[in-house]
Amino acid sequence: MHPYLLPNISSSLLLIILTIFLFHVPNSLSVDDELYLDCSQSFECSNVESIGYPFWGSNRPEYCGFPDFKLNCSGDAPSISIQEQEFRVLSINQSESSLTVARVDYWNNVCPGSLTNTTTIENSSSRVLQYASDVQQLLLFYACPPLNISLPSQLTGQFDCTINSTTDSINYYVTEDLTGFGIFNISSTFGTCNTAVTVRVTQSAASNLALNTSKENLGAAMDSGYKLMWDASNNLCEQCQGSAGQCGYNTSSREFICYCKDGPNPSNCGGSSSSSIPLGWVIGAFVTVVLIAGCICILRNRDISRKRILVFFKKDERDEFDIDAFIRNHGSLSPKRYHYSDLKKMTNSFKDQIGKGGYGTVYKGKLTNGLVVAVKVLSESKGNGEDFINEVASIGSTSHVNIVTLVGFCYEGEKRALIYDYMPNGSLDKFIHYKQGSSDESCRLEWKTLSDIAVGIARGLEYLHRGCNTRILHFDIKPQNILLDKDFCPKISDFGLAKLCMMKESIVSMLGTRGTAGYIAPEVFSRNFGGVSHKSDVYSYGMLVLEMVGARKNLDSEVSHTSEMFPHYIYKDIELEKNEIIFGEITEEAESKIARKMVLISLGCIQTLPSDRPSMSKVVEMLEGPLHYVPIPPKPLLFSEEESAPMSQPSETG
Repeated sequence: MHPYLLPNISSSLLLIILTIFLFHVPNSLSVDDELYLDCSQSFECSNVESIGYPFWGSNRPEYCGFPDFKLNCSGDAPSISIQEQEFRVLSINQSESSLTVARVDYWNNVCPGSLTNTTTIENSSSRVLQYASDVQQLLLFYACPPLNISLPSQLTGQFDCTINSTTDSINYYVTEDLTGFGIFNISSTFGTCNTAVTVRVTQSAASNLALNTSKENLGAAMDSGYKLMWDASNNLCEQCQGSAGQCGYNTSSREFICYCKDGPNPSNCGGSSSSSIPLGWVIGAFVTVVLIAGCICILRNRDISRKRILVFFKKDERDEFDIDAFIRNHGSLSPKRYHYSDLKKMTNSFKDQIGKGGYGTVYKGKLTNGLVVAVKVLSESKGNGEDFINEVASIGSTSHVNIVTLVGFCYEGEKRALIYDYMPNGSLDKFIHYKQGSSDESCRLEWKTLSDIAVGIARGLEYLHRGCNTRILHFDIKPQNILLDKDFCPKISDFGLAKLCMMKESIVSMLGTRGTAGYIAPEVFSRNFGGVSHKSDVYSYGMLVLEMVGARKNLDSEVSHTSEMFPHYIYKDIELEKNEIIFGEITEEAESKIARKMVLISLGCIQTLPSDRPSMSKVVEMLEGPLHYVPIPPKPLLFSEEESAPMSQPSETG
């Protein structure tokens, strides 16, 4: 409670009494039916919120839902059983009367131990569920011999599975009914396969499979789920809700029931309970008005401004609840929270500015214990602070030598700031972008130092992908977000675009595009290239290291140093086995090996398909191993010789 609102104890007591009457008096005098109140509240199940009728489960009793709509909330996502088969509930749309589901046994796994067909909704006991219009079948055939006939590539895909501890058998999936073409017959073509399974996907997912028949895309198609609709029109629930009632289920008679404020009713509330106001509410409202009026009079007599009173009553409880919940959940692991007045003290009223960008301004400061810090004051505060809390939660839960340390944060309405350990050498970009003869040339780094920085960044990403309890995908790896301490040890920073996911999740769902042009993986802006995953960070890392290597060449002021230009002429050097462009300035054999290793590994990281890229663990292994163990990767599909300009005539767009 804010101190300037309560000048003495008597005012505090008055506000306490006011709070008691506001929340206790109306509820204690109200005569609303208990079942009505129970079923009026929506509930939360795992990661899905605001769930209502016909669903029940968790803390929502059975009489508030429909029998076949019980949700299991014990996992990381809700699940529902249909004909004794478990489905993972990805989302629920109450207004659309739909839920999106995916098979539990096929979640993140196209090769489950037990192979069973998807339940046919038409035969389900629920009788109120039906497929959405865009749902179609997908046929999976396991343990097949090699086909003696060629199938159209856009209609079928081949994938590998370990069947009975061996991988000798062949597995296929079919995106359409081939019998419709008049030249193939499924039963004869795949009749010798050991097992056939029917699953369901959306038409858009099936279309993507026709473009990309990889095993990863098959898994992504099934993991994206499909919609089931329940019939919410022309039924008793619609009548019940229209009469201000709550839909429910009589577990004794096994029939629908409508819970009203004055008690249950077979179909609707008849308008009686909705047209009258309980006496308790009238008395409570009267007492509340009197108390508020008395409180305002007392506060006015003590020269408390009307503006401050409004601030108290208009306090954004949602923002305060979010931040308090975060601190409670993270406990001692959460960074320290500072007030805005503390920021002014530690930065000497924001005197020493050390950086500025679209995100805000960075100031140098010092804590009371003498620790020098960097204070990033954000310039834009959007929404209720979820993006800000996302960054605090992401970086606040990490502890690694190559991840920047978040000392604390400030969160007061629209005033938000992040407090980091101070990095004396600033960001990596100033050390790799310089011109010959300029004062910046003193920032030039040795090849051994560049290699150590590349290893450090790779270890930081490996930790984010595998070392945390929750996998963290950064989505904005670039030189500006790599900070260097006094010993040039790299620290990954700026987690504003980061996304958290469970360790076992290989593909994540994401709306829109995240990242910086030149470093964004192809699948992030077009799902036709595959699912978005930790391999998207691998791509950004590859482009970053290519820029570290390529920018060592003294670039002319009129030549763009964006990373898109590098793969073309680097591949030309590798293919011709020359060291004229990138490595021309290197005279030492040891440095040449370092540079060549960094280039080869980077080219492997920027492969167009995510499945062709190495993991960050493999990247670290190759960086620390000998050069002859690093393979020469194929040229990425996105970079063709036709699109690149000759080095003698650099492209103005990079």
